Amino acid sequence: MGVFVGLVLGSIAHSTQLPALLALVTVSEPVGALWINAILSTVIPLVVSSLIVGIASSSDTRFVGRLGRRAAWWFFVFSALSAVIAALLAPLLLAWLPLDAATSASLRTSAATAAVSSAAVPTVREWLVGLVPSNAIKAAADGAMLPLVIFTIAFALALTRVEASLREAVLRFFDGVSAAVRVLVGWVLALAPFGVFALTFTLAARLGLSAAGALAYYVALAVSVSVVLMLTLYPATVLAARISLFRFARAAAPAQAVAFGSRSSLASLPALLHGAERGLGVPSAVAGFALPLAVATFKFSAPAAMLVGVVFTARLYDVSVGPFALAQATVMALVLSFAVPGIPGGWLLIAAPIFAAMGLPVQAIGMLLAVDAIPDMFRTPANVTADLAVTAILARETGTE
Repeated sequence: MGVFVGLVLGSIAHSTQLPALLALVTVSEPVGALWINAILSTVIPLVVSSLIVGIASSSDTRFVGRLGRRAAWWFFVFSALSAVIAALLAPLLLAWLPLDAATSASLRTSAATAAVSSAAVPTVREWLVGLVPSNAIKAAADGAMLPLVIFTIAFALALTRVEASLREAVLRFFDGVSAAVRVLVGWVLALAPFGVFALTFTLAARLGLSAAGALAYYVALAVSVSVVLMLTLYPATVLAARISLFRFARAAAPAQAVAFGSRSSLASLPALLHGAERGLGVPSAVAGFALPLAVATFKFSAPAAMLVGVVFTARLYDVSVGPFALAQATVMALVLSFAVPGIPGGWLLIAAPIFAAMGLPVQAIGMLLAVDAIPDMFRTPANVTADLAVTAILARETGTE
């Protein structure tokens, strides 16, 4: 309801320019920012404490290893599904959205002047070196989630080899941290209707529902693919996790609402943990391990986002993308998706190699970035739904549901 009312009132404010509604933007913007900050302030202690308690409390380290391997497998399977669906749908849907010559020329001009920083794209060596933080505290302060998760997993595994009395002391501390943070998360989530309303109202009031302008074709294509991807997850989870459709949909809804408003999988982590443990009955040992790992490394919609951008840009520049080239782009998008940072529009930072391989101008990424807010509002809920789906499947496969 917060999302719906925010979008409707924001759109009315944008189209009518009523002073009273526009004045509300000055209030809603800081309210939305405060709510997101409140969520993000719980993420680091929640990730660290959940991982340590979930791993170090297990008497069977082989269980943790098996859980990690199964999680990685399902991350790959769902990412491949995303890439294949986008490769099949994007050319088909784009055929229904013809671009006239004037629009194409206008978009090419805007792409030529759009800026995109190639310095933001890390090399393979830089990415690998960055996986192990030289300073774990700095990684936490910088929000570098993947290095922090890797360090925390290593610390928790080392804790399993420590004398029992010392291990119990550390576990009691982090168990207390986890319990306190979850209470805090409950307070923040109780304000979700107001926080999500503030975020969506501000966005709609500033941009309007037709904010894409000349790039409406791209926005329509990206949103359509994201919706199809998310809808595909429901039957897949029902079959693989053996849970009812209603139960899964109800557990996923709060995290989806947070994701829609914030465009951040990371901000949705508290709601994901809440939905997994209370909505689906997933044990803390599984949810506390799988979900932090998922939001750090698994971006379900990223391969599809890259392929949609490639197919649209190729059509815009009249570059032919045959079956072989599309297959090549699909594989590249699948591999690069695991390096996407957990920030709004993160896929655009690492998509340059695909554009270059397809003979497309890298400058076009800057053009797509200009209107990525609207598609990202639909991609992020798909991401968090996939995170919860994998967690539910892992709970069933490991016999811990």
